[in-house]
Amino acid sequence: MAREQGTGDSGQGLVDAQFRDLPRFLRAGDLLVLNDSRVLPARLFATRTGVGAQAGSPSPGGVIEVLLTEEQGTGDRQQGLVWRALVKPAKKVRIGETLHFAERVGGTDAGTDAGILPLRSAQGQNDRLKRSVRRNDPGGVLTAEVVGAGEFGERTLRFRPVKDFYGIVGRIGHMPLPPYIRREQAAGPDSQEDRERYQTVFSQKAGSHEPGSAAAPTAGLHFTPEILAELEARGVEIQYITLHVGLGTFQPVRVAELKDIRLHAERYTLPAATAEALNRALAAGRRVVAVGTTTTRTLEHVGSLGQIEAHSGSTSIFIGPGYKFRVVSGLLTNFHLPESTLVMLVSAFAGRERVLAAYDHAIREKYRFYSYGDCMLVV
Repeated sequence: MAREQGTGDSGQGLVDAQFRDLPRFLRAGDLLVLNDSRVLPARLFATRTGVGAQAGSPSPGGVIEVLLTEEQGTGDRQQGLVWRALVKPAKKVRIGETLHFAERVGGTDAGTDAGILPLRSAQGQNDRLKRSVRRNDPGGVLTAEVVGAGEFGERTLRFRPVKDFYGIVGRIGHMPLPPYIRREQAAGPDSQEDRERYQTVFSQKAGSHEPGSAAAPTAGLHFTPEILAELEARGVEIQYITLHVGLGTFQPVRVAELKDIRLHAERYTLPAATAEALNRALAAGRRVVAVGTTTTRTLEHVGSLGQIEAHSGSTSIFIGPGYKFRVVSGLLTNFHLPESTLVMLVSAFAGRERVLAAYDHAIREKYRFYSYGDCMLVV
């Protein structure tokens, strides 16, 4: 779907189109900015030992699901990487306990679906994971101590040092699909197709030592190499930022007042080529089209700092009603969950009534919503 700004608050100005039509809605001189963060297979399964464990039992608490959300850049890395994570069931996981992460049940090939353990697995499969942990003594291929606890299932984990942390996570982890995407239990929490489709075609190369994202920058999933090439052929400039998606993007709103919303910080990098392109485009009055809310938040954050220069940092910017955009003048975004900060951002950009009209139209025309769904271009 595409809509032009300034076409009223009703459904007028809405155009139904295929994503392959995107080049005809952009023009020569537009600057298109995408988030190239690579999704980490950040969904892990563990057993626990320690404070609340039954004496003598190597796996007393059943299977614990762990979603890595942000690598902490503090402390001595020689003592092991420190990560923030969401765990469940959270009540079982206490400070001082140890989590043991095993190989995938039934094989260690990241491309093998057989034997992947579902979260709500049968007891027999649960036992297989426990036996796998025992075979990988002293505690699985990865081991982490719980060193901090927060609200809503947040925990801070310190991993025992290993030679290739990200290589191991890539081997034993699962793609962090949103909870509304369900897979058949026999196939496990993800599939080989998910490992390919839940990754943009322009994401950073596998094997990078960058931390990576705990969710895909989903607006970028629509792009193919052919569409990117056609855009460039038509004179659209394409540049990239990196924002590692974490809780700041997908955490639910848990407060009643907008003024009380506080987002978790997410790490980003603005490359020199992108900073220079932004300065040229803004000076010339050309459109800056952000692909996705993560790109939008990054660009607006760096725009708030004054002069736009290459750097890395973190942002917890919340964009809601009344926000004045400094950098972004066009937005490509998926259709989001209601009452989310993502919908608030889109409404701040396009106008609440226009967004409601677009969503009503999308529902009537049976558009697909959320991560693997359709998208909307507002220019």
